[in-house]
Amino acid sequence: MPTRPLNRPTVTGRLAAADLAGLALIYRVRRRRLTLIPPEVLGELRDRMRAVESARVPGSVIEAGCALGGSAIVLAATKRRDRPMTVHDVFGLIPPPTDADGEDVQRRYERIAAGSATGLGGDVYYGYQENLRDRVAQNFRNCGVDLDERNVTLVEGLFQDTVRPTGPVALAHVDGDWYESVKVCLDRIWPRVSDGGAVVVDDYFRWSGCRKAVDEFLSSRSDVRVETLRRPHLIKV
Repeated sequence: MPTRPLNRPTVTGRLAAADLAGLALIYRVRRRRLTLIPPEVLGELRDRMRAVESARVPGSVIEAGCALGGSAIVLAATKRRDRPMTVHDVFGLIPPPTDADGEDVQRRYERIAAGSATGLGGDVYYGYQENLRDRVAQNFRNCGVDLDERNVTLVEGLFQDTVRPTGPVALAHVDGDWYESVKVCLDRIWPRVSDGGAVVVDDYFRWSGCRKAVDEFLSSRSDVRVETLRRPHLIKV
């Protein structure tokens, strides 16, 4: 079981063109500037969702931290229609970090709190936008993904208050940035993850707090296999 930080992968190459519809959606959310996640990472997330479906892993899909909805749209369009999915976010300004986060996180939050953060392509940072939940719902519709038809629910609030799965989980995408947010998600979601299911953590290689939460989690578990692609995929065994 890993007890030291994961190594950054040396994965190269572009998305395969085997699924033109899936590729088109990935590039659509990128073109609309709905996510900072690179296309290749979105492709790996889509492929994980497909693997879960192919293996018929039981449970829901959870996304914790959606920004403008880009990665959630990809997951919702890929999963089986009747598989429930919840998308958790404060739909506003991200909560502050704690002392468990490093200086990199503290500096980033100072910039956000000061109102000087910018979004992708120079857009207004999503956390400064009003009615963000409504905008995310509209982004789903604009990308051809109907929330009701795809059995997707947007859940507003802090992860500490809203991420409480009561049934099995097939796949979770955790994009919570800071230590406490990631820790809460891992602690609450992992016990519900079905065998063969997975938790994909977005910010492990970017933010120190996220990395610390994942490293602590891995050091305490014997039921996880790590596939380090462009992001760590934690597989339940």
